[in-house]
Amino acid sequence: MQLGGTIAPEDTTPRYRAAVLAMLLLVYTFNFLDRQILGILAVPIKADLGLTDSQLGLLGGLAFAVLYSTLAIPLALLADRTNRTWVITISLVVWSGFTALCGLATNFMQLLLFRIGVGVGEAGGVAPSYATIADYFPPHQRARALAIYSLGIPIGLASGVLFGAWIAARVDWRAAFIVIGLAGVVIAPFFRMIVKEPRRVKPAADAPKVPMGAVFGILAKKRSFWLLAFAASMSSLCGYGLAFWTSSLLVRSFGFTLIETSWFFGSLLLIGGVAGVFAGGWLADRLGGDKANYARLPAYAWLASAPLFALGFLSENPVWAWALLLIPNGLNILWLGPLTTAVQHLVPPSMRATASASFLLINNLIGLGLGSWSIGILSDQLTPAYGDEALRYAMVAATAFYFVATALALLGAKSLRKDWIVEPVAG
Repeated sequence: MQLGGTIAPEDTTPRYRAAVLAMLLLVYTFNFLDRQILGILAVPIKADLGLTDSQLGLLGGLAFAVLYSTLAIPLALLADRTNRTWVITISLVVWSGFTALCGLATNFMQLLLFRIGVGVGEAGGVAPSYATIADYFPPHQRARALAIYSLGIPIGLASGVLFGAWIAARVDWRAAFIVIGLAGVVIAPFFRMIVKEPRRVKPAADAPKVPMGAVFGILAKKRSFWLLAFAASMSSLCGYGLAFWTSSLLVRSFGFTLIETSWFFGSLLLIGGVAGVFAGGWLADRLGGDKANYARLPAYAWLASAPLFALGFLSENPVWAWALLLIPNGLNILWLGPLTTAVQHLVPPSMRATASASFLLINNLIGLGLGSWSIGILSDQLTPAYGDEALRYAMVAATAFYFVATALALLGAKSLRKDWIVEPVAG
């Protein structure tokens, strides 16, 4: 039985599919640029507004993640039922506008509210983009396409570090938020003009629109969904937390300037991150004959990430620290292509955006929501004993979550074979 509709790959040319993917990548780059720019600006913001590490961690995590995670599901359902490209476009305008407003904040509460606004806007960006890519690309190309889209994470992170520091050093941290936020608003109409809503093949029967509960009902019965979602969230708790605090660590423990920090950390994110994301997608497509490999690949990558991150953060030599941190900056996000592809195949095509949002709800609420905040709290607790070095030890302690992620992913690998839904034939 044909379970749902999707675009027929022969309906679009490879050149146009590449253009669609490039525009989605650009939007995702701004998604992470706007989301993580707070990390590189944490030092001047802390000094200007008189914040604690706990408050900074809250701004970088839970303040953003709560509405970002919960609103993603109704917005994804809206995208599945209406027009995904319009949902993405409007979301881009909203989160970019609130990013610009962050530059006008004069106290913690105002900055908190504007960061919540960024989360509200970004809630409508990722899950509909996953589903759009799955509509445009056939199954044997899907992991690579999703991995290329996921390059927006390291590119966005690196761009936020480099451009945010550059603008802040020459003007101030407020100008960095305003310039980068307005740039996102400018690209929104170009995205809408270029990316057309995919023409989906009608389901075999004219079934009514899928209710949200039906998607949850399918996912809830699948052991692999829960194990992989919590594995990703444990990885993200560490990954988002480390990404947020690394800039502050370089200033406090290595005595770097803001510009030196941006080059050191930006190069790690760009080189390691791009290689890791692309390798994950390529390997998943190559080894995807055994569906369990979509879970095993991230598990092995996380297992190697923990000790390498710890050694890098404990190093006293900046050259050795950079070399040690390069590899785990790639390995820790290798999961993006394999796991996001796997989630697309746990439900029929008409439910993909909502399924992705359900996965992201768990991943982001735990990982993004608690990562930077928990490290900030631990750093504050360790400060009386370790001073400026407290942040270093808090970050090393956080790497233990990669071992938890590894165990959960390996447990989910076998279930994934049984839970995988074969792609329906277009026609």
